[in-house]
Amino acid sequence: MDLLAELRNRKLLAIIRADGADTALACVETLVEAGVTALEISLTTPGGVEAIAKARSQYDPHILIGAGTVVTAAQADEVAAARAGFVVTPAITRGAHRAVQLGLPLLCGALTPTEVVAALDLGATAVKIFPAKLHGPGYFSELRAPLPDAPLIAVGGVDAQSAPKYLAAGALAVGVGSPLLGDAGIGGSLAELAIRASTFRTELGV
Repeated sequence: MDLLAELRNRKLLAIIRADGADTALACVETLVEAGVTALEISLTTPGGVEAIAKARSQYDPHILIGAGTVVTAAQADEVAAARAGFVVTPAITRGAHRAVQLGLPLLCGALTPTEVVAALDLGATAVKIFPAKLHGPGYFSELRAPLPDAPLIAVGGVDAQSAPKYLAAGALAVGVGSPLLGDAGIGGSLAELAIRASTFRTELGV
């Protein structure tokens, strides 16, 4: 599967941070039912690796299940064993290096042009510009001028209103955590999570 093409087509990557594996899985199920088919379970979630393994066994390969906040090489090994489809890092971490060694698609966190180039030189499939809200959508246009072929994903403070602006400025997709998840990650309303997912999909035209 061409992860880059799939993310460009789906446009929305849901970032799930929860208070435990069961809550994370409930969020995954709600989002998938709402039509969100690219999901990242953060390892800041207690039992995150377990949640990734269970989600991967529950859904067919069309549902993209990745591991987020991969910092160490050991974490990269763990999520590979859990059959994560891709790895997301907050920066150029040891986990990023290990993911590339393992042949796992990497969405590597970066902010500056130097970091973007370093992430791509490392072998990242795409670069997660984080935190995107620090400079806003216009920053993507600026980055794309000298780096027109760099595959960029906007993450950090992206809400339903700003998400289309990031795509228009050159991001291939947006990664969304709390503006989408709300309090569902700590046992809040899953029905409201489904409504937020629908709103995002409508705004992004997916």
